[in-house]
Amino acid sequence: MAGELSAGPLLGLLLLLLLISAFFSGSETALLTLNRYRLRHRARQGHLGARLAEKLLARPDRLISLILIGSNIANTLATSLVTLAALRIGGPGGVAVASIGLAFVIMVFTDVMPKTVGALRSEQLGLPAAVVYYVLLKVTLPVVWFVTAISNSLLRLFGVRGDQTTPHNLTLDELRTIVTDAGALLPRRRQRMLMSILELEDMSVDEMMIPDNELVGIDLDDDWQTIVDTITRSPHSRLPVYRGNIENLAGLLHVRSLVGVMAGPLDQAAIEALMVEPFFVPEGTSVHGLLGQFHRSGQRTAFVVDEYGDIQGMVTIDDILEEILGEFSTSAEAAEADVRKDPSTDSWIINAGINLRALNRMMHWRLPTDGPTTLNGLILEQLERIPETGAVLVLNGYAVEILATGENAVSSVRITPPGPATSS
Repeated sequence: MAGELSAGPLLGLLLLLLLISAFFSGSETALLTLNRYRLRHRARQGHLGARLAEKLLARPDRLISLILIGSNIANTLATSLVTLAALRIGGPGGVAVASIGLAFVIMVFTDVMPKTVGALRSEQLGLPAAVVYYVLLKVTLPVVWFVTAISNSLLRLFGVRGDQTTPHNLTLDELRTIVTDAGALLPRRRQRMLMSILELEDMSVDEMMIPDNELVGIDLDDDWQTIVDTITRSPHSRLPVYRGNIENLAGLLHVRSLVGVMAGPLDQAAIEALMVEPFFVPEGTSVHGLLGQFHRSGQRTAFVVDEYGDIQGMVTIDDILEEILGEFSTSAEAAEADVRKDPSTDSWIINAGINLRALNRMMHWRLPTDGPTTLNGLILEQLERIPETGAVLVLNGYAVEILATGENAVSSVRITPPGPATSS
């Protein structure tokens, strides 16, 4: 054949074969490195190349067989063409030189360069190539089926099923990495919201509840004026109702339900008639599980109890929403009241009873939250005793000085961040 063709057509045919080989190499890498989730999204939008690429990648054994058949045919024809041309021009010695030269050309121009482009431009190259491959597969299906059948039969000897694909499912940690790496693709606030939703899987109600000693409620044993003051001054829309102490819980009062009886007499009997049965969950219940219970039962507030049935705290749907969306105005104002800047230093005076997650969120700090839920609890866990005033400890690089203590708890502390102080 080479003897019948002049140098021009020979060179053109060789170039065409090399381009075909480069196409197979580059498009193979492009298709196999496509982002499967973006591909699925574009396929659902109706993109032809994406739909065909999904079909091809569902059987990678056939796709790879098709690519290798085409690539090997192109490389073999190119090698034969160069060999015949070399024999005609330089004899046996020319064949050796030409073979070495062709091997270099194939490695660089039809392998390394196309595969690099395919990896860097997977969508631009892979989706149009999918249309070409889909047509080629229909035309060469008998040959591809035969090669694939032999390959899969041999793979089964090693315990590999070539006709099965691994499902591309993401773990929670992988989802967190994707959200974190989204960078400029997601607004910072939306990124924080998504991260908060993912973190709910690892959180329990103990980390989010209002502790029993901080609950604001209605004591039916109080005089009527005290009860009225509690209702009017409380920032909360749901108040526990009890007799004597929270362990004698009688029910839960939705403050807005009082609006319907404003025209009539408002007394203890009216409150008892309006309150609803309390809803209990055991401590350690996951926040994700509690959301499911809220959805099924129609409840919006739950009291957390320990193994002995003693009430440990209360958690509401609002608390969960704040964990996702950030502090609401009333909660944010309450949290800010527990934190004030020391004007003389780069430190902050903080009420030790503050929730750690709320403090981290407000100050953009990184105090540990995998143990106690309050700053006081974290300090006591670290020291294993009630510290004296003036004691200093370091938590995750934050210098904590004890300013005041009570009988069984730390009241207030001064915290100096490891770097320049960051306000909310």
